[in-house]
Amino acid sequence: MTGVSWIATALVPKRLELLHQMARDPAVIGALVNPGYPEHDLQLRELEEAGAAVGQKINILRVATGRDVDTAFTQQRVSALIVANDPFFLSLRDHIVALAARHAIPAIYYLREFAVAGGLMSYGASLTDANRQGGVYTGRILKGARPADLPVWQPTRFELIINLRTAKAIGIDVPPTLLATADEVIE
Repeated sequence: MTGVSWIATALVPKRLELLHQMARDPAVIGALVNPGYPEHDLQLRELEEAGAAVGQKINILRVATGRDVDTAFTQQRVSALIVANDPFFLSLRDHIVALAARHAIPAIYYLREFAVAGGLMSYGASLTDANRQGGVYTGRILKGARPADLPVWQPTRFELIINLRTAKAIGIDVPPTLLATADEVIE
């Protein structure tokens, strides 16, 4: 397993915990996953293990096309939603965020871009931090360091973004403990 994959799946339990706090113990949690994504099996295992740890069954919603996303929202009844790490979902960001709002489903995403686009909340590695580290590595290579000699870098800064406008629009009172721990609150 690559370091990036490990970080992505290791965050699943934390996302589930945050979603539980925000949605006030939802009855049915859905998880959007793409069966074509290389880390699909790993994501499923992590979702099931995280759900079992808190006594929550996760309803896996397999989607591979934009039409599948529409179907998942109209045919599946879920109280809350986790969107798995996958560039496919980022490409459908605005559509997924709009569907979650239309159906008043509290959802947690893996990148802040979803919360900025109107998603309820996101929890993931800071891309600003990752880009800064990429710049440091580039500088070291330009100064003569061999890439093979550089240590493997993994994210150490994770950010919780909460969109209060979305919370209000879908009728959720954000718990004060979540607001206090958020790195950014969109008002």
